[in-house]
Amino acid sequence: MGHAMTENRHGFVVATELTHADGTAERRAALAMIERASPGSTRRITIGADKGYDDRGFVAKLRPMCVTPHVAAKPRRSELVEEPFGWGKTVGPIAKTMLRGLNCVGAQFNLTMAAYNLARLPRLLVKKAAR
Repeated sequence: MGHAMTENRHGFVVATELTHADGTAERRAALAMIERASPGSTRRITIGADKGYDDRGFVAKLRPMCVTPHVAAKPRRSELVEEPFGWGKTVGPIAKTMLRGLNCVGAQFNLTMAAYNLARLPRLLVKKAAR
């Protein structure tokens, strides 16, 4: 199961994780990606998540990491998070991968998300130049 962490302003994928699907894989992957993005930080950061992350244990693990979770019952900006996955399935190769193993599929997922960022970059530069 592929997991991606996106930044809030432009929707760039800033971290990826691939795990075996089980009941807690999403929360474990989120903790790992946050720790990699902000290791040992004392500066408070915020994250947005859907209602699947509204778990007392998950929130308790975020507090010592200086992370404030905003778990929405009805996420309004979910398209920003879902767009890289849709792009990866229609344009990229992650709809039906031919690879096996977490390392190989994880590398393919990581490269697909990097390609998404590169494909998105020219559109953002045009918008910035138009301002």
